[in-house]
Amino acid sequence: MEFAHIALALALMPVIFGIINLRNMARVTGTPGAGTKVSILIPARNEQANIATCLDAALASTGCEVEVVVMDDGSTDRTAEIVRAYAARDGRVRLVAAPSLPPGWTGKVHACARLAEAATGTHFLFIDADVRLAPHAAAAMAAHAAEKNIALISGVPRQEMRTIGEGLTVPFINFLLICYLPFGGRAIQRKPSLAAACGQLILVERRAYEGTGGHTTIKGVLHDAIALARLFRERGHDTEIVDGAPLAVCRMYDGFAHAWGGFIKNAREGMATPIGLPIWTVLLAGAHLWPWALLPGWEAAITVLLMFALRAAVTIRTGEPWWTVPLHPLTVLVALAIQWTALVRSALGLKAGWKGRAYTATKGA
Repeated sequence: MEFAHIALALALMPVIFGIINLRNMARVTGTPGAGTKVSILIPARNEQANIATCLDAALASTGCEVEVVVMDDGSTDRTAEIVRAYAARDGRVRLVAAPSLPPGWTGKVHACARLAEAATGTHFLFIDADVRLAPHAAAAMAAHAAEKNIALISGVPRQEMRTIGEGLTVPFINFLLICYLPFGGRAIQRKPSLAAACGQLILVERRAYEGTGGHTTIKGVLHDAIALARLFRERGHDTEIVDGAPLAVCRMYDGFAHAWGGFIKNAREGMATPIGLPIWTVLLAGAHLWPWALLPGWEAAITVLLMFALRAAVTIRTGEPWWTVPLHPLTVLVALAIQWTALVRSALGLKAGWKGRAYTATKGA
């Protein structure tokens, strides 16, 4: 039963990290001081299905002054038309068109850089077009940033999932962040390699953003959120992950194929490296998959129960659907399959594609 002991030992790490991070992840509240203005910045490419609800939520923000700037990034649908209609009746909304994508840039990073140039706020809140902010979100994040002197704050919105394919993929984001990242991205630890952020919801202080060069400094990356958080820490600024579930809601993908493509796009700048992925495979498979082959041994049974209990705790805290919990072993299996596929594709020289563009993943420029 030596293998079962190893599996149980591998399971203890995420349990310990999970308990600590669930206990200490901040839930932000409050309103910022006078003079605070949050620019809500939305890159949008063919988002006609989402942009109206996104704008409605952003414009319902309370607690501080806001403006909403949307960049139409080469849309071929009604995205720009919808935003123009909002701008005509609410002066807080502006539509800007993205210039042609320069060589060496990825699309979303370029759009975010240009949005920051157009913004007039003291803080920039970058959100995706499928995100719906809670009314207090912008003010609470800006207040937390000011109170704690944190230059970048991010959180994972509460994830809506309506299909099995989404349930097999999306929950791995929160599980990995909470159960495998030491300190959970909190500002108590300033090491750049332990920085984290979610691109769906990132607030930055304007002066710090401009001082680091912002998205211009990371123009070639696909996973812009992590790259931005690491950049801020490298330049001496604090960054922090907070509880995003009360701040926003997002339906990230609309099925398995969409989710697979989205996670493949970002994998090569995360886990899917020749050195890192074998280690991650041992850590994840050893704790979450291996014990199933060792049942009915008591060590394996305890490990399985621990992993389900941990996943349930993360699910409750993040507001994810309860029915995704029984899928947990398959979620880990699918996550590893995505990472290994991304690594093999990279070795073969295949590019990652997203919204009609193809990219070769880089570490930035």
